[in-house]
Amino acid sequence: MKTKFLLVLLLISSFSFAQSINDYKAVIVPLKFDFLKSENQYRLATLTKYYLQQAGFTVYYSNEELPQEYYGHRCSLLNADVVKDNAFLTTKLFVVFKDCYGKTVYTSETGKSKIKEYEPAYKEALEGAFVSIKELNYQYNGKVTKDEVVANGMPPKAAANGNQSVVTTAPVAAPAVAVARVPMISSNSNSANMLYAQPTETGYQLIDKTPKVVMKLMKTSQPNSFIAVKDGVQGSLNLKDNKWIFEYYKDDKLISETIDVKF
Repeated sequence: MKTKFLLVLLLISSFSFAQSINDYKAVIVPLKFDFLKSENQYRLATLTKYYLQQAGFTVYYSNEELPQEYYGHRCSLLNADVVKDNAFLTTKLFVVFKDCYGKTVYTSETGKSKIKEYEPAYKEALEGAFVSIKELNYQYNGKVTKDEVVANGMPPKAAANGNQSVVTTAPVAAPAVAVARVPMISSNSNSANMLYAQPTETGYQLIDKTPKVVMKLMKTSQPNSFIAVKDGVQGSLNLKDNKWIFEYYKDDKLISETIDVKF
């Protein structure tokens, strides 16, 4: 009897998840995953996009400008990431889907390969990870999700597309540690160059309205100071006089640049 109950519970959970994944209209794929040294190394970004399309998803690279229909509806997009699980003599990869608040929506099964060469090993492991994703039988259900301004300072809404009916979903709280570190301050709330902070494991990534990752932030011991990387240049992002200032050295000169950011 107990076994039957667990099986029923598992089926209900799986069905509920399948419904939630169908709420998302498209998936964003980065050109570079954290365990790789360069963009699209071993063609993993290309393969990830290809396998996602095979599974029925609409897919965009992170550097692509999205169609206008997504403006104000970034929360209808999932962010896909391929993660390497360190293992001896075996290559293990799995895929993680996160929503616009950085919350994990789904983690695939782990694909494995014992091939010694990197490229064929990564390909085999990635293909194995996508077996569980294809079994989800993804099909977008037509739900339109509108971005919200929430207490933790996540991306506000952009202009809605036409008179399209909008369904607003409840916001998902960002990790408590991340929220506690940064005050909700933007240097210019009306700026066309506003960047929006999304939590990551080490800090934040700042995205523009397309959305494209413009800057990556790593936490320090100070709540209003981050190690920052923008266009391959490393510096620091600091809160000064209610403004976020990106400071870095160029030709032995200290450069200060105001960044309009919403946490």
